[in-house]
Amino acid sequence: MADIKVRTKETDTWYRQPRNRWVIIGVTIAILLLIIIIVVAVVTSKDSSKLSSDPLIRAQQLMKRVPLVDGHNDLPWQLKTNFDNRLGDISLEESTADKFGEYGHTDIPRLRQGLIGAQFWAAYVSCESQFKDAVRFVLEQIDVIKRFSAQYPDTFEFVTSVQGIWDAFNAGKIGSLIGVEGGHAIDSQLGNLRMLYELGTRYMTITHSCDTPWADNWMHNIENTTASGGLSEWGEIVIHEMNRLGMLIDLSHVSFETMRDVLRVTQAPVIFSHSSAFAICAHNRNVPDDILEKVKENGGVVMVNFYDKYTNCPPLNQSVCDLQQVADHIDYIKDVCGVDCVGIGSDYDGVPTLPVGLEDVSTFPDLISEMITRGWSDLDIEKLLGLNLLRAFEENEKVRDQLQSVAPYDVQLSRDHSDEANNTCRYEVYNPEDN
Repeated sequence: MADIKVRTKETDTWYRQPRNRWVIIGVTIAILLLIIIIVVAVVTSKDSSKLSSDPLIRAQQLMKRVPLVDGHNDLPWQLKTNFDNRLGDISLEESTADKFGEYGHTDIPRLRQGLIGAQFWAAYVSCESQFKDAVRFVLEQIDVIKRFSAQYPDTFEFVTSVQGIWDAFNAGKIGSLIGVEGGHAIDSQLGNLRMLYELGTRYMTITHSCDTPWADNWMHNIENTTASGGLSEWGEIVIHEMNRLGMLIDLSHVSFETMRDVLRVTQAPVIFSHSSAFAICAHNRNVPDDILEKVKENGGVVMVNFYDKYTNCPPLNQSVCDLQQVADHIDYIKDVCGVDCVGIGSDYDGVPTLPVGLEDVSTFPDLISEMITRGWSDLDIEKLLGLNLLRAFEENEKVRDQLQSVAPYDVQLSRDHSDEANNTCRYEVYNPEDN
């Protein structure tokens, strides 16, 4: 019978040389990683080599690769104020330059020229409607956004998710999204907030240029005053419910103190849908440095506004506002908050005057060209265009999914609140004294 050799630690060199074994494994892994890195670098290099060295052409090429997501456009309000939302009386396939008075920045031909990938349309609600018919107004504006998106199916696709934005973009369409501008649109009722989400709203601006009963607006910054101390206790519940729903929290228009409070409370990244850098233009609608630093920690995005009054003011004002100043705001926010923190929120058709070079929605490629000229890398440009917003949006979707087991908040704003005590536009059917 042949001898049977048993492998032991004493007879097997594999066991006797463990150090050599791990060296071999380590070298193998290192070689594989190096190969992967080289392959990725070569692919990236080849991809970049296909792009033009001309800044404007390169900008257009990048905008066809990643969707430009504009955070704020007020076309729906122009349709309301000029046509009472009668879409049969106006064609968006024709120029609106002479249709909306001093506005008229948006129509389909210029959207196509501007290479817009996705647009948050503002369902703006006037402050004068608060405690009256704000809910009716916001429903009208959501309705008109959905109707014009459906009326031009070759151009627009109504979407409510990150995947929806990509799907529309890959189909050659502009993703249409809803952002409700003004927290008074929910009339201090969480049920209304939930229904706005069900109708497709994916961000809500916490205030406009007026307080809600639960949050202070930006005008408190002027006098250094407060009504709710920033965000009230019930306002914190609104933020929690927005996190639970997956609705982006928009901090444009709120006071500095409200910004700080929301950033303390929220579990998901916030956005500023149309705001700029306070250090460059010290307007109280803009974002100061300490908030920019908190937004960086939060993973949020500041989407730079084009309005000349928020772009060109002391300390760095000049005689004529131009595209380069908007680029300065973008550069500054990148420097303070990081390249992952900045986006674009034009405010077209919501402001009467704009910088030279950014007169309407067709001019986005010119701004991107300027950033390329300033040395921004292709990846940085793609983040500015939309990847940053898409990341923040996706994080909100993830938080929503993580909070699926949390029941909807049902705490009502106290009837003893000063804004509710003498409100004659209420019919109450619940009396706590009877229960």
